[in-house]
Amino acid sequence: MKSFVYHIQINVSNKDISFPFYKSLLNYFDYKVLYEDETTLGLGNEKTDIWLIQTEESFISNKFHRKNTGLNHFAFGLENKKDVDQFVESFLKPNGIKPIYGTPKEFPEYDEGYYAVYFEDPDRIKLEVTYRPEFKTR
Repeated sequence: MKSFVYHIQINVSNKDISFPFYKSLLNYFDYKVLYEDETTLGLGNEKTDIWLIQTEESFISNKFHRKNTGLNHFAFGLENKKDVDQFVESFLKPNGIKPIYGTPKEFPEYDEGYYAVYFEDPDRIKLEVTYRPEFKTR
């Protein structure tokens, strides 16, 4: 049985910073706003929705760290290595977002032809934009 990721929910510490960040990022990848109110922002494409929820005040002090149990990162796949570089030039750089781990670069230890850029959202959740040759055959 095949499946796909239907939606992801991210609780954010400051909606006034994170909502604009994710609107801009996801708009770049052709996600559209599905819903927005004072505490919730939902964006989606044909397959996956991403929901951002303002963290409840009683949980704000619990800061995220990707080395803790739970989410480490999530990745957006592109069908061309040049698209990863274009994303860096046309989204990350103009928005003052610095890549981490010396990326973009190839990661042959993951897979032949694996090429990625890593960066963080305003709450330091690690995000990845990547290309793998097999994406063209899916």
